[in-house]
Amino acid sequence: MTTSPAFFDEPVLLIRITNTFRPNLSSDELYDATRGSWVVGDRRNDVRYAVAVFQGTVLDVFEVHRWEPGGSTLYESGVNRGPHPSHRWEFIGRLAPYEIRRKYKGKLVDHYFVQGNQNPIRYVNC
Repeated sequence: MTTSPAFFDEPVLLIRITNTFRPNLSSDELYDATRGSWVVGDRRNDVRYAVAVFQGTVLDVFEVHRWEPGGSTLYESGVNRGPHPSHRWEFIGRLAPYEIRRKYKGKLVDHYFVQGNQNPIRYVNC
């Protein structure tokens, strides 16, 4: 089965969740795995959507409402991950609107990442 590539029109942050992914994550667990804590710069404030990526494929899309210091908020799973270094951030948001999720979910995003790059974060249109 061939999946088509995603091409984003909106300002998005692609987040590879390789270390926290496991099969059958609930929606809340996927949100928690995607939202933090990340080393992101000031461009984070331009991001409209955060995109959960695993093995080059979009798992889901979240609308970003605001950014908070890493470890400072309660996760949907009820866990507070505690304080993180001051250069880490996590977002507060919710699932993106249906139209956005339908447009990108299941699409490939490998073309946005340079081969061999270990950074889990990639800004697009920011």
